[in-house]
Amino acid sequence: MTNPDEIIGPILFLDEMRDTHLDLAALFVTAPGERPGPIEAEGQDIAPERIADYDAGTVWRARFVLPCAAGACYRWNGSKYTLAAGFEGDLRLAYVSCNGEETGDMERAASERNAMWARLAAEHERAPFALLLHGGDQLYADEVTEGHPLCHDWPDRPPRDPSRADLADLRRHLRERFFARYAALYRAPQFAWLAARVPSIMQWDDHDICDGWGSLPRSRTYSPVGQCLFEAARESFLVFQHAARDGDLPARFTDPGGAHLGWVVRRGDLRIIAPDLRSERTRRRIMGDGGWRMMRAEATRAQEGQSLLMSSVPLLGPRLSLLERIMVVVPRMQKYEDDLRDQWQSRAHRDEWKQMLRLVRDMAQRTGHDIAAISGEIHLATRAVMDLGEGLHLHQLVASGIAHRAPPVMWARALDLLSRLGEDPLQGHPITIERIAGQRRHYVAERNYLVLSRVAGQWQAEWELEQSGRSAPLAIT
Repeated sequence: MTNPDEIIGPILFLDEMRDTHLDLAALFVTAPGERPGPIEAEGQDIAPERIADYDAGTVWRARFVLPCAAGACYRWNGSKYTLAAGFEGDLRLAYVSCNGEETGDMERAASERNAMWARLAAEHERAPFALLLHGGDQLYADEVTEGHPLCHDWPDRPPRDPSRADLADLRRHLRERFFARYAALYRAPQFAWLAARVPSIMQWDDHDICDGWGSLPRSRTYSPVGQCLFEAARESFLVFQHAARDGDLPARFTDPGGAHLGWVVRRGDLRIIAPDLRSERTRRRIMGDGGWRMMRAEATRAQEGQSLLMSSVPLLGPRLSLLERIMVVVPRMQKYEDDLRDQWQSRAHRDEWKQMLRLVRDMAQRTGHDIAAISGEIHLATRAVMDLGEGLHLHQLVASGIAHRAPPVMWARALDLLSRLGEDPLQGHPITIERIAGQRRHYVAERNYLVLSRVAGQWQAEWELEQSGRSAPLAIT
């Protein structure tokens, strides 16, 4: 029998939801030369296959199938793992984002860093979750560029024409540092216990690559060093966040070739849409042609029940374009310009933002039900509502972050003041920033996660806040 202390895993991922069963993948990380034992599921033994090799270890994956039924289970290494796999009737989903910090994240005390993960795991024991949705910044990779001469001061002044040998050495350096950080995250017991029992589905954001990826100047992102960084981050994202690699993406991805990494899952009256807001991003666009084809297809699809739109950066928010104008003329604030350009509300993306809002409006009117956009990224908890007409609404639910410590309260208060100006990008469809139940202000500076529940056919949302505790349920249907 394999010693589980020597292996990271199983980390469970959802490949696809079908009418009668779930397609799943279990991820393992071993030392070089080691191999995890088989997964036992539905009377079959499934041997993990190697999907990535590193100097420091090997990543393995076992794909298997379980029925969509309460009590469905699999076994590994003598342990039984039971899932809340019944998707009929009442249902609970959890949503998290921002699992880390920009600097010094690996040196934080585990009990402090993973406190909200421990709380989420304890909640699963009381009332199980069927899925765990990760909304971006599952990894803070900002420090992976350190320690190599080609990128020690990234993103400032990358070399213009490095040699092939130096780039190959950089790629190896980056791959090993991505491996080390993912392994450290997945080894944490507060996360690992939950991740073995609740299938995850993940969407990436900038810190999974580097701070501000896509909003940095083209001279950085399209430089040889920038492209090497993106390729290493993308490979690591597929391996560690989807248990996949190029050429064998799960069926939920809408582009099998992987030019963009957006995906959709559907089952019964539930649809979860996760466009890729990073792979095709530039300073002048958020999504490319592939991403927009995916969204247009979903906007014209008939769908009963509830649609959840995962937007890694909030789809609804205050008039951030005013802050952009200020930053242009205040030199000390210009270093934050790429943070605002990351947002849908940026002046650079306003036309694209309107296009997305029209698609969401059309989606709601076609299906006759409200849409909920769930987002992370801003390290605060908040919510907003957009009137879509015909009695329909777009609910924006922001939960951020699960591990990232909250920013100063004054930043939350500044956004609170800005939100009072209102925003109306589509005439006749006003956006209002609303308070989470029990909160005095619109933005809550506490670590948090979100619980989405279907109770007696109706969907509701609740925030778990580190100091304030549980918010009252908010109806989103």
